[in-house]
Amino acid sequence: MNALPANPPDEGRVALLERLGSRSIVFVGLMGAGKTAIGRKVATVLSLPFIDSDQEIESVSRMTVPELFERYGEPEFRALEQRVILRLLENGPQVLSTGGGAFMNAQTREAIEAHGVSVWLKADLDLLMERVSKKQNRPLLKNPDPRGVLEKLMGERYPVYATADLTVSTRDDRKEVIASEVVCALCSYLGIAPIATSDDEVEP
Repeated sequence: MNALPANPPDEGRVALLERLGSRSIVFVGLMGAGKTAIGRKVATVLSLPFIDSDQEIESVSRMTVPELFERYGEPEFRALEQRVILRLLENGPQVLSTGGGAFMNAQTREAIEAHGVSVWLKADLDLLMERVSKKQNRPLLKNPDPRGVLEKLMGERYPVYATADLTVSTRDDRKEVIASEVVCALCSYLGIAPIATSDDEVEP
């Protein structure tokens, strides 16, 4: 059976946005999975606004995420994160990238389910380690054994992330490629023909 021909970019975008309605496309996954980078690309392809919940939390509280963790502890941070995400979800359609622990909160998950389509960017341990080791702003990794911490987080969180509407495997590839796969997965989920992104049109 032949695959459906891809929708031209503009028609495909219109069809996808019609099916999406007022819902947000919500990226979930561990730190280093690329939720912000891929989220931005997907937002560009679909001409939607992009919001990073961590940046929103920082602008609301006028403190960085590491400072919030240090001053108030993780439970208080999670409560603030939940309030911010619930408020952001009222403003769809948009692309929303969430912090690694956000989807672990049952009320946040319910709100995302009610007002969004969740996309889990699934990454393996080596990729995450390579990415997070370059940044020093990860409060949960301030530990002598960051790899062990990440492994533990994967064990705790991956079964919950797996309940997201869509799972897209991310890897060390160009952001455009992963973003295009996310858009294809969204088309399939929403029951429309895939969108020909500009990447598909490039001659080999």
